Amino acid sequence: MLTVRRIYWPAINLIGPGCVKEIGEEIVKLGMTKALFVTDKVLNQVGVVKQVTDVLDASGISYAIFDDVKPNPTTKNVNDGLAMYKQEGCDFIISLGGGSPQDAAKAVGILAANGGNIVDYEGIGKSKNKSAPIIAINTTAGTASEVTVNYVITDEVRKIKMVMVDPNSMATIAVNDPELMVKKPAGLTAATGMDALTHAIEAYVTKGAFPLSDALALQAIKFISHSLVDAVKNGNDIAARSEMAWGSYVAGLSFSNCGLGIVHSMAHQLGSEYDLPHGVANAILLPYIMDFNLDSNPKKFAEIAEAMGEDTSKAANELEAAKLALDAVRKLSKAVGIPALKETSFNPDDAAKLADQAMRDVCTGGNPKEVSKDDMIAIYMTAYKG
Repeated sequence: MLTVRRIYWPAINLIGPGCVKEIGEEIVKLGMTKALFVTDKVLNQVGVVKQVTDVLDASGISYAIFDDVKPNPTTKNVNDGLAMYKQEGCDFIISLGGGSPQDAAKAVGILAANGGNIVDYEGIGKSKNKSAPIIAINTTAGTASEVTVNYVITDEVRKIKMVMVDPNSMATIAVNDPELMVKKPAGLTAATGMDALTHAIEAYVTKGAFPLSDALALQAIKFISHSLVDAVKNGNDIAARSEMAWGSYVAGLSFSNCGLGIVHSMAHQLGSEYDLPHGVANAILLPYIMDFNLDSNPKKFAEIAEAMGEDTSKAANELEAAKLALDAVRKLSKAVGIPALKETSFNPDDAAKLADQAMRDVCTGGNPKEVSKDDMIAIYMTAYKG
């Protein structure tokens, strides 16, 4: 019997080639006047920011550009962005980029509406008021932060990634325009694409999964498995970029409503400790953690294998069919150039500390199988040895 579910979804969703051109009309409808434009310097320098500000200029919408967001946004980024929001008299936020600008914008929006320090909001549902309105324009098919209730900020003092799960942080308008995703570097495309795949796989097997999240997650796995290699090989392939945009978007809607697991818990520590890109960290750990979780729900893992194009019909049993999902993930990671953990700055001497931090991560509770600190240490070390 199905229980009552509370579904979170942005109020307005624009997706498809050229859809960013419609944001001016939507902003005018909402009666907002001046935006804090949150992004990073690379997107500003290569002209992606101008593609959006041209739309704003044509609609007579004022803005102030804050482009200091780091790849793993920090509390300083958030505080600096909030200061500009106040100084410029802004009444809404436009975020442009991948997960980093999106998460930074969410944090600024929460503080603008609630006050305090961003560390006060670590955890689940800590804010009282809805964020300042956010128009979240995604430029990578990966984090799906533009559609989720989650955001992650690095606390430089404690050297940890703070995970916030807060419906008040959700964007008012989510924009996924694949034309803004073309020409992105192959490495970035691979990392963000594997991040999206991790979202979909973890959402499909998490404890909080339910029929709607299952349907979304499985479709996302199909989209991403079919198009990621093409998007990596040819960054201008608009068909592959469009399918990846859909895959990332659908995966985001899934996990935002059901949760994740320890791939994210453990990957967050690699990001905060070594500044390893989040998608790369997820991709490295994913097959090892799938192996750990496999016996919790072999049927679902077998369905993941099928969604990724594996022929499970000849498998001796359901568990053997489930193992094909690990093979599929490893093949895809290799095809798009994901490195091994031993090729990163990971220090095996840190495994116990990282595992201790990961046990306290908000994503850990959603893992389909109970996990201990020793389990996490073993996973880190197995991944390191390859």
